[in-house]
Amino acid sequence: MSVRQKKQEMLAAMHRARALEPSSFVPNPLLDTLIKTMHLKNDAELCRVLEVQPPIISKIRHRKLNVGATILLRMHEKSNIPIRELKELTNASMH
Repeated sequence: MSVRQKKQEMLAAMHRARALEPSSFVPNPLLDTLIKTMHLKNDAELCRVLEVQPPIISKIRHRKLNVGATILLRMHEKSNIPIRELKELTNASMH
């Protein structure tokens, strides 16, 4: 088996394991609420307002990156939504 095949098998196994584990982190309600609240058109505008690179928002939306303290604080500062409410939005669809 080649190194490439081993890597592909490992990635496939990680994706299967990730799909099975329950996650309470659901970023779409958070990002969608920010876009709606700040009257933005899309993720690109959200990136500009939050002053982050587009891959950051993309990774958050696709659940490859959690919302860290720095970006959470920036979301709060730019939207005036309380931090507690922002955190609750990431769990919104789990309740």
